[in-house]
Amino acid sequence: MRKLRKHRTLICGALTPVLAAVLGAGTYLLLTNTSQNLDADFVFRLSMTAVFMALPFIVTLVFALADRASLTKPSKVGLAIAILSLAMLYIPINGAISRATQVANLALDGVTAPEMDTVDLNGKSHRLSDYRGQVVLLNIWATWCGPCREEMPALDQLYKERSAEGLVVLGFSVEDPKLQRQFAEELPVSYPLLTSEGKIPETFGTTARYPSNFLIDRQGQLRRAPSTDEPFETLIRAVDKLLLQTGS
Repeated sequence: MRKLRKHRTLICGALTPVLAAVLGAGTYLLLTNTSQNLDADFVFRLSMTAVFMALPFIVTLVFALADRASLTKPSKVGLAIAILSLAMLYIPINGAISRATQVANLALDGVTAPEMDTVDLNGKSHRLSDYRGQVVLLNIWATWCGPCREEMPALDQLYKERSAEGLVVLGFSVEDPKLQRQFAEELPVSYPLLTSEGKIPETFGTTARYPSNFLIDRQGQLRRAPSTDEPFETLIRAVDKLLLQTGS
């Protein structure tokens, strides 16, 4: 026990990265499985994940402070490992910040949509301002996102049924266009899939949860879109309501 006590800072520090990963994954999965509203408590879940991931470092630091009078070189190595492991907190902290920003962006209503100027997978240019007078549904998606794969055929059908009434559907992903093209070959859609190779405003570029939808009315104003947790019919009703409005 005395030998173990002597090397506790080294042992705990060396195990910190593994323990942080296990505690982080366990905390996030537990809170996700017991959540009553995944969309509303996303930031809370990531914040608590960060707190539990930091516990091994805190324990190591406590040991190091308690043994500071006789801290050996190996113990200092353990403390250094624990300190470096704090970089792992970037994942949940950045996710929480991005999600909080995204929630605020998705809640924007009645403000002019920022300009977006980019190209689609075929190299065609697209500017949001070019669609003034039409209703734009901007879908934020990712190739690895299962719910995105489920939603895209419904979006494609909605686009085909409402395009004559003035609906424009645009898909947007920050991923490598090569990955997007491979995905599009497996699950083709008739609406444009935009890349990030251009001017992408933070409003649309900061994403922590996929899929997400933005609605822009005929006057170029952002209108709050239903959450993707809601039935797709809710989004259809929101689109139809905007289509009934006349442009300026």
